Amino acid sequence: MRSFSKFIPQTTIYRLSLYLRELERLNSKGLTHISSKVLSKKMGVTDAQVRRDLSYFGKFGKSRVGYNIEKLAKKIRQILGIDNKTWKVALIGAGNLGRALFSYKGFRERGFLIKAVFDSDPLKIGKDLGGIRVKDVKDLVPTLKKGKFDIAIIAVPQESAQEVAKALVKARIRAILNFAPLRLDIPQKTILRNVDLSMELESLSFYLSKLR
Repeated sequence: MRSFSKFIPQTTIYRLSLYLRELERLNSKGLTHISSKVLSKKMGVTDAQVRRDLSYFGKFGKSRVGYNIEKLAKKIRQILGIDNKTWKVALIGAGNLGRALFSYKGFRERGFLIKAVFDSDPLKIGKDLGGIRVKDVKDLVPTLKKGKFDIAIIAVPQESAQEVAKALVKARIRAILNFAPLRLDIPQKTILRNVDLSMELESLSFYLSKLR
């Protein structure tokens, strides 16, 4: 990770992805320019927030003209590391969640290519998953080291997640997307993002309960 990245809020990176999707949608409709005010309304934030987010990476747009949609979208793709670049991804867990993630077309469209799948279940090992043979998780470290993978997705039960994370660190994986409901203990230099689906539902239930 570049040194300046640690000074950029994670929420800013998240919003960049949202800005990009909206810019791509507008570009597909033939629009060429958009102001920070209009973009902010579509995103549900202030125009000052849009300008602040973009200011981390340089100066964009012109007064009374706004942002060139195509150029800004290209720049954001470069910032996010998905402009004409592909990332080699390993998926650990070939259960229901793992198979759903593997089938998600959005990963490939953004340049995230799942090139290896691992599991510990003898009934899954050796089976074909979208043209990829599921490997034994015991082979994870040598396979990932040899293949020079960039990112790993953990989609295993909670009780197995920490052991998998340790193996990924040993395999020199620099970035992990964790779907297991567990706080992983990994070196600080490893980039970690957690997605706890139960927590998201609990957040929704909290707000729903206040409406009663």
